[in-house]
Amino acid sequence: MIVDPVTLLAFVPAALALNLTPGPDMLFCLGQGLRSGARPAVAASLGISAGGLIHTALAGLGLSALVAAFPVAFDVIRWLGVCYLLYVAWMSLKLPDLSTDAAAAPTLRAFREGLMVNLTNPKFILFVLAFVPQFVDPTRGAVLAQFMIFGAVLATGGALINGGIGIFAGSAGRVMMQNPLFARWLGRISATIFAGLALRLALLERG
Repeated sequence: MIVDPVTLLAFVPAALALNLTPGPDMLFCLGQGLRSGARPAVAASLGISAGGLIHTALAGLGLSALVAAFPVAFDVIRWLGVCYLLYVAWMSLKLPDLSTDAAAAPTLRAFREGLMVNLTNPKFILFVLAFVPQFVDPTRGAVLAQFMIFGAVLATGGALINGGIGIFAGSAGRVMMQNPLFARWLGRISATIFAGLALRLALLERG
């Protein structure tokens, strides 16, 4: 095997613990569920996981290390993420259309939003560089393949957990969306979540 089975067994519970820790990805899927329903929330979780796989591939290729080494690149990515989250927050104030005919567009948009939010999170770059290499064994060869196997474990766990959070939020949100007053407040709550994530990213230090 490319990855030592014992190492993989040690990685899985560590990855699961990280996936279960409340963070920006989980809050983003929660906000998506409240704003647009369960399906878009699941799509957002898949977008986040896809972004995580891209980050992992870049780390395996050594490109993420270059980004992490240059403060300007780090800050550019960070502020792109801030702007995007503020845009999502603004869009959350509009009442969503949860009809069946309109389901495809919000779902595709949610996937793109999840992907963009993850790709513009420079902290995730540093996380991948700090966490995954601990389990990679260069003597076994195929370093990039090892990175991708560990990244797939993280992405799968994240998709399941964040998607589950989104489904729960979406089910509750759909019921409350029947009331226009609740719908407006859910939009405001979602906007607050996304704006809070933007503020968190704006105040982020490279640390």
